[in-house]
Amino acid sequence: MNVSARNNVRINGSGEKAMVFAHGFGCDQNMWRFVEPAFRNSFRTVLFDHVGAGGSDLSKYDPVKYGSLSGYADDLIEIGRELDLKDAVFVGHSVSAMIGILASLKAPGLFSSLVLVGPSARYIDDGDYRGGFSANQIEELLEFLEANHMGWSAQMAPAIMGNADRPELGEELTNSFCRTDPDIAKHFARVTFTSDNRDDLAKVTTPTLVLQCSEDIIASTEVGEYVQRRIPGSKLVILNATGHCPNLSAPDEVIAAMRAFV
Repeated sequence: MNVSARNNVRINGSGEKAMVFAHGFGCDQNMWRFVEPAFRNSFRTVLFDHVGAGGSDLSKYDPVKYGSLSGYADDLIEIGRELDLKDAVFVGHSVSAMIGILASLKAPGLFSSLVLVGPSARYIDDGDYRGGFSANQIEELLEFLEANHMGWSAQMAPAIMGNADRPELGEELTNSFCRTDPDIAKHFARVTFTSDNRDDLAKVTTPTLVLQCSEDIIASTEVGEYVQRRIPGSKLVILNATGHCPNLSAPDEVIAAMRAFV
């Protein structure tokens, strides 16, 4: 199997150390285009698409394998092994933050540091834990997506992006959602929004930076603070940026925080 072709891997830069960028739900590697170039002088940068997204090989999509985030973590490890990566910097947005954590636990030594952008260990409230959504709200969201992929995308993407004063950002995310195969989008959404990785956080030994937007309807400040508290020794930076995609809406702020960490 050609892992690089399966995941549409792209490599730039010339540094000795690698920096791997992983995109969130409904997106692809293009979401890093304002951030990744800033690190090419210092790192060998690695971009890829999760199977089912962007330029990945859709024929490799297996609902069983990708029935949990663990399947995506296995792909990430395979990319690392194919590229002979060791002690790389992992940068994961949204659901890919947890995918990166799972990969770091499965393959110690693959990553020397983790940068988690807008992470959430669980989206559904549970007792004293506030994930931001009730179980009913998540089920309604998923049922809406399953019934009307295009309508869901048009309604949800601008809300997720935030920054209503910059409608072009919401339009870009809407278009990205709409390009995703509807059946894959439905499946990945259910896997994402019903996942629970809270117990994995305390197992992380890799130095970790949590980047949290000041306003984010998908992953609130409370959620970011929870992730930071549960990962031993991790650091939390609250960005002035709003919305769930600071890699698009406030790339300079993301770059500055990352540079101070790596």
